Amino acid sequence: MDKAQVDTHIEALNSKHAAIQARIDDEEHRPHPDDTRLHELKKAKLRVKDVMLGI
Repeated sequence: MDKAQVDTHIEALNSKHAAIQARIDDEEHRPHPDDTRLHELKKAKLRVKDVMLGI
């Protein structure tokens, strides 16, 4: 990958990370948050972060 491709990939990952965080925030502020869903979202967010750190 050249620098432009890497930058585009990182931007996409940052957007995905932010979107997952927004979904986590939404779920946490529900009257009865779904703990299973929160766990899945947090794992997904960590996977995205791991990919970003590996670049």
